[in-house]
Amino acid sequence: MEIFLELDTWIALLTLTFMEIVLGIDNIIFISIVAGKLPPEQQKKARLGGLGLALIMRILLLLSITWIVGLREPVLSISDFDLSWRDIILAVGGVFLLVKSVLEIHHKVEAVDDHDPTGGAPKKVSGFTSAILQIVLLDLIFSFDSILTAVGLTDQIILMVIAVIVSIVVMMIFAKAIGDFVNKYPTIQILALSFLILIGFMLVVEALHTHVPKGYIYFAIFFSLIIEMLNIRYRRKRELPHG
Repeated sequence: MEIFLELDTWIALLTLTFMEIVLGIDNIIFISIVAGKLPPEQQKKARLGGLGLALIMRILLLLSITWIVGLREPVLSISDFDLSWRDIILAVGGVFLLVKSVLEIHHKVEAVDDHDPTGGAPKKVSGFTSAILQIVLLDLIFSFDSILTAVGLTDQIILMVIAVIVSIVVMMIFAKAIGDFVNKYPTIQILALSFLILIGFMLVVEALHTHVPKGYIYFAIFFSLIIEMLNIRYRRKRELPHG
């Protein structure tokens, strides 16, 4: 393939891959929280199954790129506001993310624990099929968003497919570590869910044709995460016995 002999091709591929990984962070956080509510023996299957389905969906969507780009065409006009299928998909995904995250935060803040009141084993909060459906729905929403963004960076389908495959493989490798970390610390879970509320709000705003620079969103996320990491380190030191 002659295109792989060109420097611009490799720059575009690296940019696309990095973008897909960054956009995939949201996915990993959501998958970690949903999978964390399953029994331990089902968590790995849910993570890998959800990401595997995400990979299949993104490749199928890439192969239908002409149709995807056409989703930007208006299908409904209200006064001077034009609504496309892309806008509808982003709005539905954003609302789903907002509702799901708020309910999860309410559950974690209000519920004492997930154990049987008689002292039995922890209750299975979420079924495996339900978890996979939630993961697939969010994967689908982010797949549309990431592919539409990718179209603006290159017109080479092969580069998009390679970037998607590499990003999903990276997510599969780090999903367990991120999932264990998120589920180990309650404050990190609340912070992660707050991020998802922010991202859900951003998707709704994007659907209303108001562009929000994603750099600001991710800066806020990483800055908050760094502060929380310092808090965790501080609490650990205070809990250590003083010699």
